[in-house]
Amino acid sequence: MDIATVVGFILTIVLIVSGMGSFVTAFIDPPSLLIVVGGTIGTLLIWHPLSMILGVGKVLKKALFASPPELNTLIATIIDFAGRARREGILSLQNAEAETDDAFFIKGINMVVDGLETSVIEDILNTEIEFTEERHKTGSGIFSTLAALAPAMGMIGTLIGLVIMLQNLSDPETIGPSMAIALITTFYGALLANVVGLPIAGKLEIRSQEEVLALRVTVEGILAIAAGDNPRIVENKLNSYLAPVNRGALAQ
Repeated sequence: MDIATVVGFILTIVLIVSGMGSFVTAFIDPPSLLIVVGGTIGTLLIWHPLSMILGVGKVLKKALFASPPELNTLIATIIDFAGRARREGILSLQNAEAETDDAFFIKGINMVVDGLETSVIEDILNTEIEFTEERHKTGSGIFSTLAALAPAMGMIGTLIGLVIMLQNLSDPETIGPSMAIALITTFYGALLANVVGLPIAGKLEIRSQEEVLALRVTVEGILAIAAGDNPRIVENKLNSYLAPVNRGALAQ
């Protein structure tokens, strides 16, 4: 679980509610909630295919529970494979499935064992990275769309409340509920956009960047293994993807 995401969300809600003080119940308005949440969901269904909306749970799970790839562990594994390939030959790597559960790395190693040209291996792996990035953009795009639509639905609710109020100025009893719809819908829209939509979209983009970086490290390592590079050279190549402070972890 991504503790920062969960703690950040809980902390935000607690602080907002605390700021409301004894007026918390004044911010609970079912018609406003219906306009903003229901309207946002409805427009999301118009904007995105149903299959994408139904898969939003998996996307949300990735934001909440996915952990960043361990680059140090990945690089150590690649160096180990490079050393064996130099000592025992490429065919010694044909049982990679038994040593790692990294499907992308296994795919690359199997292509090396099968004797494919390095240019072909690079093209295949880079194509997979490109489509992985596109899938990630699709997932984060749902929450970016939510962040754009929620305030707009809040504004629609505000207009509805103002119209109702202006048409019933002669009845003082309707002014309060109408103003509640007018103001609270804006609040709900801002809350949905800035506490849910934008933060989750941002977290998904960061997770995507981390995963793509790990994939690019893997491609570099696979190509180095295919070229028969010395493990020390492989280590120096892959260390360039790490922040300087993390490179000492692989030093022998």
